[in-house]
Amino acid sequence: MVNSVAPKYLAVREHLRRRVAAMPEHALLPPEPALCAEYNVSRITLRRAVDGLVADGHLVREQGRGTYVARPAVRHEYRESFVHRIAGFNSVMTETGAQVGTTVIAQRIVPAPSPVAGELALAVGEPVVELERLRSVDGAPNHVAHSYLPSSLYPKAADQDFSEGSLYEYLRREYAADLAHARIVVDVGTADHEEADLLRVVAGSPLLVVRTTVHDSGGHPLVHSFSRLRPDVSQVEFEVSVGGR
Repeated sequence: MVNSVAPKYLAVREHLRRRVAAMPEHALLPPEPALCAEYNVSRITLRRAVDGLVADGHLVREQGRGTYVARPAVRHEYRESFVHRIAGFNSVMTETGAQVGTTVIAQRIVPAPSPVAGELALAVGEPVVELERLRSVDGAPNHVAHSYLPSSLYPKAADQDFSEGSLYEYLRREYAADLAHARIVVDVGTADHEEADLLRVVAGSPLLVVRTTVHDSGGHPLVHSFSRLRPDVSQVEFEVSVGGR
């Protein structure tokens, strides 16, 4: 039986996700009536929970066989390196041989909202270039990335085609940007309905949230980004050097 202040199907799905993670691949899930009785939920609630795990790649339904355990096919490292360079998602993944896809959802100049203004040391409402992109790996949606740049520093970024390539490499090439240091914060969020549609998960699914602010050698902020990642196909790696090594 599951008790939670969250919607019941989310509590069931999270318990099932942990349970499935401990089961061998191709193991069959117990039949629906048994699971409904075990979790004390209706068939509709159970199916909604299982649907989320199917969408996330943890389970597979097969006619005549039932529902069985699968393993998500794609895992990658979302990495920012402090040792050699500040390397964004596109550069890191391309170097590993992955096929990276990018769909630009929004690209415009907007007044800086308070959190973004604080990260970029701007006045609230000062114009920034806002860039929102859906990123995929080998054809599977991976995360939604939101980036903000002071439009006074990077005016041409509002019109640049970012459907391919790296934002960081563009800033280095076009503006000789000194991307020297990055501050990264990782927390957890949940997918809203729009994100759920883009990432092919159920609304309310947990997401990894990676917030990055890149500074130049003098400590001035240049770019603030936050990415909302599917945790079933992502992991976050930090590389840190000590004593210049």
